[in-house]
Amino acid sequence: MTDLTTRRRAESSRVEAFSDGVFSIAITLLVLELAVPVVGGRFAADLLAEGVAYLAYLAAFATIGVLWMGHHTVFTRIAAVDSGLLWRNLVLLLTVSVVPFPTAVIASAYRVGTAADQAAAVVAYAAVGMASGVAWTLLFSYLRGRPDLLDPATDPRWFRLSESFVTLVGYGLAAVVGWSISPAIALAIFLIFPVLYVIRVRADERG
Repeated sequence: MTDLTTRRRAESSRVEAFSDGVFSIAITLLVLELAVPVVGGRFAADLLAEGVAYLAYLAAFATIGVLWMGHHTVFTRIAAVDSGLLWRNLVLLLTVSVVPFPTAVIASAYRVGTAADQAAAVVAYAAVGMASGVAWTLLFSYLRGRPDLLDPATDPRWFRLSESFVTLVGYGLAAVVGWSISPAIALAIFLIFPVLYVIRVRADERG
């Protein structure tokens, strides 16, 4: 392996290490929105009242988790980086870092908000999911056009734009459902998305 190849791979590893830090911080921040009961004699009732906040936490935790899994898989196929890839990766990390915010908004909406507040909260969460789909599309489109950045064994067609498009459309539909039908159904959809991703990955691994 030449010195240039070694350096290029080291740069890719640095980008992945930085990205892992963003993922780990974002996923840790989620727990800060889980309220601790403070009124004696009401712990059980207060914990039950936080049920939606727990579901939002699980959905966001799973979402960031599968985003990290996908990011890791992508970077195992990248041998080098350039400024274009760095910028697109930063856009993706932006969508990851903001996930705790709409998660907190959902928790607050179900604690003290109206039905309209709850609908707005799930739409905000869905908007972040849609932004993630856009970020993946930008990243995949770039990598498909830059085979020189990829591991020689990787076919650029592996970066399927259909997957990021499904993410974009899926969260868009969840936003429509949450706004016009039921925020609770939208929240259930948020929980289902990561599960579907894991099922698809396992199916791909089995060939």
